[in-house]
Amino acid sequence: MIARLRLLFDNFTLLLIGIVLAATFMPVQGEGANIFEWITALAIALLFFMHGAKLSRQAILAGAMHWRLHLLVFAFTFLLFPLLGWALRPLLEPLLGQPLYIGMLFLCILPGTVQSAIAFTSIARGNVPAAICSASASSLIGIAITPLLLKVVLDAHDTGSSFAMLDSVMKIGLQLLLPFAIGHLLRPWIGSWIDHNRSWLSVVDQGSILLVVYTALSASVVAGLWQAVDPRTLVILALLCSMLLAVVLMLTTWLARCLNFSKEDEITVVFCASKKSMATGVPMAQVLFAGSAIGPALLPLMIFHQIQLMVCAVLAKRYACRESTPHDVKVLQ
Repeated sequence: MIARLRLLFDNFTLLLIGIVLAATFMPVQGEGANIFEWITALAIALLFFMHGAKLSRQAILAGAMHWRLHLLVFAFTFLLFPLLGWALRPLLEPLLGQPLYIGMLFLCILPGTVQSAIAFTSIARGNVPAAICSASASSLIGIAITPLLLKVVLDAHDTGSSFAMLDSVMKIGLQLLLPFAIGHLLRPWIGSWIDHNRSWLSVVDQGSILLVVYTALSASVVAGLWQAVDPRTLVILALLCSMLLAVVLMLTTWLARCLNFSKEDEITVVFCASKKSMATGVPMAQVLFAGSAIGPALLPLMIFHQIQLMVCAVLAKRYACRESTPHDVKVLQ
């Protein structure tokens, strides 16, 4: 029983819950909030610098030729997910209210995860090189395309929420893409050190996310987040996130089999196309949304992120229990 709970609730999840409670009962305010915003900006830059430094060109090239797989992953990440969010407005907005519905749209247009998608693909004995290529490319493409997609879906719904497109792209370029590019350019000199210290650097990675969540939620709590979002709405939000993930998992599995992908490639599609990145989404929300709007924008992502980790952990174990095939051995080598 304890082992099952540890599988579903890892240390980062427990820390994230603690941060939400801290922001709820001890939100940072006033001058302290301004200081935290500066620290958060530096943490975001460091986070994306590390992502750039960890990105191996050799690993990307190893899986880059599998264009059918990557096309399917990108179609789910940047087309199907946004279309689902857009088409489900008549259901989502009345149940959640406009601020949380915009958060669901934001969730739907985000790129996929990198670390967890690759980790689950590896546990499930899938095509790891292709997963590295798809997940990394999704993260990089998402930095550029997410503001555009958000602008399109908000304008299509005439939600009344808008932002300066050029200004948002410039901010993302300076705060996210520039540190990412610098880190990747410096990889020939620091790549070896990064690769040998991944476990230690993951603490910095997760710490940056927790800091951004605390700062963003504090601002929303001070503005009355929990007065606007009651427990009933949170339960409905969790159920809707679960339904969204279930639909995408079923569609990715079905389409991968219809297209005659191998079991290893099916695993890669399922884990890379169904996940949304908190590491990218949290800093982007800090750039794209202002003040009290950040909290409702982040809540769907935080809930979906935890659900996807729990479901994919169980799914990866089930895939891993299948009988080995000669192709399994080839892929793992």
